[in-house]
Amino acid sequence: MTFRARHLLGIDHLAPDEILSVLDLADRYVALNRRTVKQSDALAGMTQINMFFENSTRTQSSFEIAGKRLGADVMNMNVASSSVKKGETLIDTAMTLNAMHPDLLVVRHNASGAVNLLASKVNCAVLNAGDGRHEHPTQALLDALTIRRAKGRIRGLTVAICGDIAHSRVARSNIMLLGKMENTVRLIGPPTLMPAQFGEFGCELYEDMREGLKGADVVMMLRLQKERMDGGFIPSEREYFHRYGLDAEKLAIAAPDAIVMHPGPMNRGVEIDGTIADDINRSVIQEQVEMGVAVRMACMDLLARNLRTERGRAAAGVMA
Repeated sequence: MTFRARHLLGIDHLAPDEILSVLDLADRYVALNRRTVKQSDALAGMTQINMFFENSTRTQSSFEIAGKRLGADVMNMNVASSSVKKGETLIDTAMTLNAMHPDLLVVRHNASGAVNLLASKVNCAVLNAGDGRHEHPTQALLDALTIRRAKGRIRGLTVAICGDIAHSRVARSNIMLLGKMENTVRLIGPPTLMPAQFGEFGCELYEDMREGLKGADVVMMLRLQKERMDGGFIPSEREYFHRYGLDAEKLAIAAPDAIVMHPGPMNRGVEIDGTIADDINRSVIQEQVEMGVAVRMACMDLLARNLRTERGRAAAGVMA
């Protein structure tokens, strides 16, 4: 398998063959996760530290389960009671953890670029679990795996990403990945939630949801991220659902076999109708959760292989 990265900080630096390597290995981990015995020794003897400066039930639990199934010693750092809350800088925290010789560091932070900064200060492999408005690479990879398993391919599709584009690192990572894999990406949302620069990525921009959904193979809904909003981006949730919430009438405009996605957590009745979210014939939202564990297992496995190779070369150099 081809995977050259030392860290997984974003999609931008991954080549298409590296993306496919993650998806292919993740497919194997899906099969493992469906067995009665779900254990692997890919990370045996390694230590994984999860540092979540932002709350995330799905992502943190997914990384924790992934590490344990791979045989790693997993520690969840309690940021709320850590020295960071006592005034310690992020770099000092990183240096402290680095002195404990971890092998994998999973980081989620509310500041864009914080994970890249940490990666430059430690000797272990770092995985970005979401940083500010920047990126969320494993979410894009698990979305890609979900799409490939549902549609039979991850190229040549029309994918509509709808909603709060402006505040979404999920949208940014998906736009990059889907573009690398030669798909047509449509972004749909109100002007207040649609940054103009996303047009530079080669995306088609739509203010009218019905126009944007025509013939789409994949409909990816995004959560309204009110915690990142500092003004009146929408008139009201009721009006937003009327214009941009996914319901049966709007979904009928997409391709007859279009799948519906959402990274969670969902605001039912705001960005998606509950009956659509629960439709087992169209919705793959629960599959996304399942694929998340497998993709994170694959990412950590591939990074661990590179780390072992790097350390082996270093040791050989010392002996020589």
